[in-house]
Amino acid sequence: MSVPKKIILGVTGSIAAHKAADLASLLTKQKCNVRVVMTADAQRFITPLPFKTLTRQPVVTDLYDEDEGWKPTHIELADAADLLLIAPATANVIAKLAHGLADDALTCIALALNPKAKILIAPAMNGKMWRHPATQANVKILKQRGAEFIGPAEGLLSCGYEGIGRLWPVEKIAARAVRL
Repeated sequence: MSVPKKIILGVTGSIAAHKAADLASLLTKQKCNVRVVMTADAQRFITPLPFKTLTRQPVVTDLYDEDEGWKPTHIELADAADLLLIAPATANVIAKLAHGLADDALTCIALALNPKAKILIAPAMNGKMWRHPATQANVKILKQRGAEFIGPAEGLLSCGYEGIGRLWPVEKIAARAVRL
């Protein structure tokens, strides 16, 4: 019997945050041990309850959320992870990751991530934000460090524009996450 893959699902403040619940469900159904970490901005779009119910795991919403034991939760999760999956990933969190900023649970986990863990980032944002030279430079930095990006897709955006910026289909994100 194989050991379940340990996936940290980082959910950030995008209108696509609601799709992360479906992603958490798909990964859990594929026998992955999913721990969800939500930024404060993500919680403006969706509450922790669906993630807690779908993964059957506590949801980390604050850097100072603590499980039982002596080790800080963000360090414990970073040590045990096989994959850090950030879906949706905003321009803000991509910039923080590229520049080593750690001001919340998700970005602290990313900095403390065990070196064997993979990183998969699924961006979702306005197309102008995605194409901005600063965002593209940050993506390049993260790719050079070994992070993999999936998406964004093209289509109608929540801001009313048509173009690139949609979250990649959750079924395809889940399939790639399991392969990694």
